[in-house]
Amino acid sequence: MPHVKDVDQQQFAQEVLHRSEEVPVVVDFWAKWCGPCKVLGPSLERLAAHYGGAFELVKVDTDANQALAAQFGIQSIPTVFAFKGGKPVSQFVGALPEAAIRRWIDELLPTELDRMVERARDLAFADDEAGAEAVYREVLSRVSDHQDAATGLASLLIARGDTDEALIVLGKAPRTSEVEKLEAAARVTAAQGIDLSHLEARLAADPTDDRARLELGHALAAKGEWEAGLDHLLAVVRRGGELRDTARRAMVDVFGLLGADHPLTATYRRALANSLF
Repeated sequence: MPHVKDVDQQQFAQEVLHRSEEVPVVVDFWAKWCGPCKVLGPSLERLAAHYGGAFELVKVDTDANQALAAQFGIQSIPTVFAFKGGKPVSQFVGALPEAAIRRWIDELLPTELDRMVERARDLAFADDEAGAEAVYREVLSRVSDHQDAATGLASLLIARGDTDEALIVLGKAPRTSEVEKLEAAARVTAAQGIDLSHLEARLAADPTDDRARLELGHALAAKGEWEAGLDHLLAVVRRGGELRDTARRAMVDVFGLLGADHPLTATYRRALANSLF
């Protein structure tokens, strides 16, 4: 049957986890001896056919795949999971009426705005940044805190140096690690146009000029000279003046861009902690 398949433990990662990166996957954990499963199964199969590929239905026989059932904590069957983006996002237990299942499935499927965001991403990938920006802005005109549209538009704005607007757009979005990383990128990128030679001359004339050292740290980080930038920012923190917290936040922004696993993050995070406490 189209859009319906039986899957075992060996196939699960490919057919469910990886496949759900592209389309929602509904997994029916069932068994041959289970009466309610015989009611629910045909309903799910009819809906899979009705939706014509908008989601895929995967059936897992719990008797034949006991380790897989245990992995997902299956205590009663039928149990149905929905997977999106490689992870479970919703579930229900028991043989629900078909109308209720339909409502549950509808909540999994992309909305019109979600489809618009996907179109904008395709346009950006095809180097049509103006087209992508127009679509992202249309989505945000309808839902000002649409996270995917906000991060997509902010990425375009940061790339062309419109960091102030990027921060405004991101400020309306729900707080997520992606939003926070883009905010850090916007703040760091904002320093790209600073004249390094002028700042270096100011520091040469007065090594205690914390303002010049802070701006130089920002500017070096914006150019990807992470270690040199962090050195200057850390020096401001260690001096303990009125710019100390500004320098600390700038270092945290750089850590966010580099990622927690980057060697510089680990080294300078320890140095920052030792300077503060």
